[in-house]
Amino acid sequence: MIEAHHDGSELYVSNSAPKIGDKVTLRVRVPKKDGLNQVYLRIMYDAEPRILPLKRGKSTSVETWWSIQVKILNHSTSYRFLFLDKVSFRWLNGAGVFNYDVVDREDFRIIARPQYPEWIKQSVFYQIFPDRFATSGQKRELPDWAVPREWNQLPNGRSNVTGQEFYGGDFQGATAHLDHLTSLGVNAIYFTPFFPSRSNHRYDASSFDFVDPLLGGDKGLIEFSKAAQQRGLKVMGDLTTNHCGAGHPWLQKSLKKSRARECEFFYWDDASPYEYIGWYNTQSLPKLNYNSQKLHELMYSGADSIVKKWLRPPFNMAGWRIDVANMTGRYLSDDFNKEVARGIRDAMDKENPEAWLVAENADFSAEDLDGFGWHGTMNYNGFTMPLWQWIHDKDAKLQDHGRMPGKLPKIPGTSMVAAMRQFAAGIPWRSLVASMTLLDSHDRARFHSVVGKNHARHIAGLCMLMTYPGVPSVFAGDEVGLEGAWGEDARRTINWDSPEKWDHTLFGAYQKLIAIHRSAHALQEGGLRWIIVKDDVVAYLRESKKESILVVVSRKGGRFSIDLAPYGYTIKKTLYGPTQSGKSIQISSRSAVSGIWKLA
Repeated sequence: MIEAHHDGSELYVSNSAPKIGDKVTLRVRVPKKDGLNQVYLRIMYDAEPRILPLKRGKSTSVETWWSIQVKILNHSTSYRFLFLDKVSFRWLNGAGVFNYDVVDREDFRIIARPQYPEWIKQSVFYQIFPDRFATSGQKRELPDWAVPREWNQLPNGRSNVTGQEFYGGDFQGATAHLDHLTSLGVNAIYFTPFFPSRSNHRYDASSFDFVDPLLGGDKGLIEFSKAAQQRGLKVMGDLTTNHCGAGHPWLQKSLKKSRARECEFFYWDDASPYEYIGWYNTQSLPKLNYNSQKLHELMYSGADSIVKKWLRPPFNMAGWRIDVANMTGRYLSDDFNKEVARGIRDAMDKENPEAWLVAENADFSAEDLDGFGWHGTMNYNGFTMPLWQWIHDKDAKLQDHGRMPGKLPKIPGTSMVAAMRQFAAGIPWRSLVASMTLLDSHDRARFHSVVGKNHARHIAGLCMLMTYPGVPSVFAGDEVGLEGAWGEDARRTINWDSPEKWDHTLFGAYQKLIAIHRSAHALQEGGLRWIIVKDDVVAYLRESKKESILVVVSRKGGRFSIDLAPYGYTIKKTLYGPTQSGKSIQISSRSAVSGIWKLA
């Protein structure tokens, strides 16, 4: 059944980042068959609801548009639509259409402050784990924690030296392989931490003041950044605001002198075997205590804070990914999370308003994405995990699929879409489109292993990655078919010596679909309308002012058709997948299949 639709994209909201006092036009589309004579807006002003009538606007053979102009009075304005007829009513909010009273939690929202940087709309990121991407082969004196490994060896994965296996990737090696990234078509890079530490993952920073000499030091990053920028690539860093490393001078000074100023940066407990509180009780990751205003100043609010320093020349980071952002500032009765998130955002806006702030928020809480702190999140909950559960190979031998015990469950397309819609409904549209979408990452199994090395399913998932609202990110090596059954196993190196061993079928698909994402206006500015949701097939429309695109993804073979006439569309051009024409899609396939079509 075709339902009324509204979201936060340009077709429906005239200004998604207004100022207080600005007027914004809101529009909703209603199917002609609905026969509605009146549509109302329920909008919250100063926490009180107002009911206002919409005006009937443009009609086509299939739908009628209704609109209303409202004044923005509050920094966060929530609203939903009311449909009335003689005997019944329905509400339309971010979660869909309901014939009963609904709560405000899933209302649409407009945030009256600047939103995300514009450049992320056209961006496809490439995630690099510095130790594993590429090495220059330069000989450097290794610290005592490092266990050297040959470049093309697989990680041992789970042992007492898991975090110490050292492959020697560095910025000089990465610089030498920038042409690989440009040939793939990505235009932005996200590095996991590059600070000195006592591990290969570097989430236990011994300092936030300089680049790890093992990676080539400050000079290596500066030269890499310059070379990347010359190729039109932006570079983003990774910061731990929740904790530092046990080797950090802040902690070392505190352990040596009980009255050191830095003592207030941490939580202390006499019952702890190492005196301080570690994140997840991990000794190497002392938890930061934001009761200390000095810590706020050093981390983000001060003129020379860590957050600000790396956004400036000569490093010119394009933004920050914040590790375990949802846990930052939260410990027992303390909760400084919103204060820290908004403080980092304000600091970045002052230093460089074009910098992107994305949070790792694995245990999702909609309140963390209210539009005032993090621009967006790494969208595991609202994209990665529902997709995995829908499309995975039932025989895939995975040892990492989130925090659910047992095997990765299998769900139908209806459940996948329900999970995606539930995630999106609880946050402003701007927070959804400014979130990072991923098939996998350095913390998860490789997607190629999730789908059991099935090319058709991998490409089907990739098709969703490049067409779903958000900022796509590719984990280095996915494009050549790297595997991995869990996070550490997935941190494999790329075999640069034998490119003939790469999966060139996958590489070609990545090139084509990345190019489509970067060139299609509807994928950058368009809304999202699900039109087919079945067990094995899903389809959705991405519609902007300039174009409309249809995306179809099937997880297995079979025959199916999609009638576009009820939506008033015909196929104009096949962008990817089976060639189609006319007012319907007709597909017959023996395996998973996906396609993208421009509509007229």
